[in-house]
Parts: sequence; C-alpha cells; structure tokens
Amino acid sequence: MTKRALLSVSDKTGLLEFARQLIALDFEIISTGGTKKALEDGGLNVIGVEDITGFPEMLDGRVKTLHPKIHGGLLAKRHNSAHMAQLEEAGISPIDLVVVNLYPFKETIEKPETTEADAIEQIDIGGPSMLRAAAKNFADVLSVVDTADYERVISFLEAGQEDFTFRKELATKVFQHTAAYDALIANYLTTEEFPEKLTLTYEKQQSLRYGENSHQAAAFYRNPILAKLSIITKQLHGKDLSFNNLKDANAALNMVSEFEEPCVVAMKHMNPCGVGIADNIEQAWDEAYESDPMSIFGGIVAVNREIDAATAQKMHEIFLEIVIAPSFSAEALEILGKKKNIRLLQADLSHRDEAERFETVTVSGGLLVQESDRQVEAVSDFKVVTKTQPTAEQLKALQFGQHVVKFVKSNAVVVTTATKTLGVGMGQPNRIDSTKIAIQKAMPKEGYEHAILASDAFFPMDDCVEYAAQHNIKAIVQPGGSIRDKDSIAMADKYGIAMVTTGVRHFRH
Repeated sequence: MTKRALLSVSDKTGLLEFARQLIALDFEIISTGGTKKALEDGGLNVIGVEDITGFPEMLDGRVKTLHPKIHGGLLAKRHNSAHMAQLEEAGISPIDLVVVNLYPFKETIEKPETTEADAIEQIDIGGPSMLRAAAKNFADVLSVVDTADYERVISFLEAGQEDFTFRKELATKVFQHTAAYDALIANYLTTEEFPEKLTLTYEKQQSLRYGENSHQAAAFYRNPILAKLSIITKQLHGKDLSFNNLKDANAALNMVSEFEEPCVVAMKHMNPCGVGIADNIEQAWDEAYESDPMSIFGGIVAVNREIDAATAQKMHEIFLEIVIAPSFSAEALEILGKKKNIRLLQADLSHRDEAERFETVTVSGGLLVQESDRQVEAVSDFKVVTKTQPTAEQLKALQFGQHVVKFVKSNAVVVTTATKTLGVGMGQPNRIDSTKIAIQKAMPKEGYEHAILASDAFFPMDDCVEYAAQHNIKAIVQPGGSIRDKDSIAMADKYGIAMVTTGVRHFRH
C-alpha cells in the first residue's frame, strides 16, 4: 500500500537523498513551494499541496497547508473506524510521515539589520501546526523536525517493525522544538520587564563529566540568542568539564570582563582568591598569583588578553583546573598543552558589554529572576564621609576593591592594593568575621602598607572599622545606609581613616 509523506522544509540539507529513499520505500511525496521545486529540480515526482487541497497558496504563502485535507490526513486515528470512515467520505487520504523544519526566526533576529516586520514574516504558522498534529498522532504518523534524524527514520521504515518508543521520541522532539521556537518569538516580542508568563528556552551545549559531585549527572545548556558572553567559544585542550568547573569558569569570566586593563582572575569555589591588574598580562598574572599562592592551586583562571609564552610558562609551574582567555599564542598552547588535565577554553570577550540582562536561580518549585548586577561605581560616585580625604593612590585602590568585592560571596570584605587582592573574607554569617579573615590573610603580604578595605554592604556596627584601624588599614569603601553609619564614621575619624560611601550594595548569595 502506497504511503504518503509531506515534506516542507527551510533547511534542505540531505533533503533530496532522503526523498529518494522514501520513494524507494513506496512513499508518495507531497510538498510545497521551494521544497517542491528543489525536489522536482532533482528529478523527483512530487504532488503539490494545492493538488491535495484544491486551493492555491494564498496571502504570499501565509496560507497553504491549513486545510482539512492536510490536517484530517494527519490527525485521523488509523484504528478508529469512525475516523477512517469520515476520511473516506470527505475524500481525504492519510498522511503517514511529516518532515518540517521551520522558518529561520532565530537566524533572522540575530542579524542586526532585522526590523520587527522582517522578524514577524519569519514566524511560521503552518509548519508548527503540521508538526504538532503529526506529533499528537505519533502512534500513526512519524514527525521529523531534525535533518540529523533522516537516516534513523529510513532505517526504521526499512525494518518494517513498529517501534512505539521511536515514534514517541520523534514526537517529543517536535514539541521541544516548537516550544523553543515559540519561546524565542515570545521573548523577542515581549516588552515587559517581568511578564506574567516567563518563557525560557535553552539549547544543550554539552554533557558534563558530572554535577556538583561525581554521583550527580549534569549538562550545560546555553541561551541560543542572548548569551553573547558565553563561558566557552571553544575548548582547545583538556578533559571534559564538570558542573562545578562551569560555575567557577562563569564567575571568573564575568569578573574579568569588567576590567579594561590587562587582568587575571583566579577563582575557587565561586569566590576570587586572586585578582591582579597591570600593564601587561604577565605582570597581571604575577599580581594575581602573589595575592594567594596557596589558594590558586587547583583554581580556575580567566584573563582578558591573549596568553603569551612567558605567562603560559608561569601558569605551567602550578596545577590549574582551567585557563580561560580570548586567545592563546601558539607557543602558549604548546606549553600549557603539555599538561594533560588542564582545560584551555577560548572565550569571546568582545561582547562583554552585552552580557545577559537577567539571571535566574532555581528554587524548590520555581525560579527566581533578577537583573544581573552590572552596576560599576566610578571614583566620581564616591562620597567622602570622613575628615580624612583619600589620596589619589587610595582612590584607585578603592575603585579596584569595589570591582572585586561585588564578585565575592556575602558577607564580603576584601583587602586590596590598587593592583591586586591581598585578602578575601566571604560567606560568614557576620561581617566582623569576614573582616578578620580578609585582614589576617592580607597582613603578611607585600604591599599591605598600602592596603584598603572594601565591603559589599554597610557596617551594622563600628567593630569592623575599629578592627581595620587597629590593623593599619588607611582607607575604606562601603555602601553606607546603616542607621549606625555615624558610629562607623566616627570610628574612622578617631583613627584617621579615609572612608567613602557609594550608595550601592553588592550582595552575592
């Protein structure tokens, strides 16, 4: 018995050979527009949709497959005698296979010159309708949305054995595809900051070695449109990544992308353990490494300049999990590539000003969504609240510390010079403990005599300021806003500390 396949695709990869194989399996081919022409140009006999429906394409092709003689042939249950009798009475033949891929909406909106009118014309109506109809009736109709499945479909048909699981798999893929397609359209057209219905879609980039722990499976999904600043452009070397690797890599990449100067960020467990800036990337590495030579061991390092041979040689001398850079010189790749386990990731930092506007966190039963913290305070935003004025060098250090502290888990306190971190205190349930940790780690290090202290939130009491003053900190930056600000300011004045406030809190939980 002759079966019917309806082919209507925008991506014609492998189309002609697939259609030939279907014909060899006694399928009649029904098609539309450009697909029909491509098949006929390839020497195949094709039935036009208009020959089935009795109506020509209308409205510049907007209406061609939306007809009972198409959808009746897709939705009729073959084992339902009433359905089949209605088809026969209406002169409708069943359709057994639908192959559709949709108008290129995503590719269209990625083009900077695309207007809203251009985008709307690439919203497919008939394609999703046919796919969804076929997928709903997957027990009787095969639905194919991915050109990569052509060979599997032919093998399935050649075997001649019913496989409910395979049919359901293809149908599931259709609904995933059309849901993602509609989500892209909804997000493109949405103007509300927080719409009533939040539609998200992500594409699987890769499976991961494991999740937070080795007994947890994991995968990395990427936003197909918005994530221009992405963790990975290309993995150049090393074993597969894990869930924790990517979280640390993402934190390091986001942090290093905020700096204009050559910068190196070393990240451990989602917190920076060493950050350095300098006139070149080798010197920036030296600053970051000297920040905490112990904690950087086994760390994730991100840089915002090409890694040269000299920097690579220094990196080679210690164990690092990951190095992320916009590029690596040939010599640097050769040097670092000698280490089997190090991962080398190339990331495009040219889109650093186009990072995703929103970030999401999963909670039991839902998502939390917030704007990403892209706020960066300049020196001109600082308000000096003490009698002592900060020096020019202290202002540079205060700004650097403010850059760093926003990437540290709260309660966050960092001690820095103008070019490197000296001590990082984070994640404590009270601010004085974070202050003590940061200062105790910083004190033995070279440059401490020029150190400043930065806090991600205000001081609830004056104890942090007093502890800092007793340990020779000479300048502090903090948001201000506590009902006891006057106590902290008075304490700073008592010890001759310069304090500036920013008015902006940078909690990171």
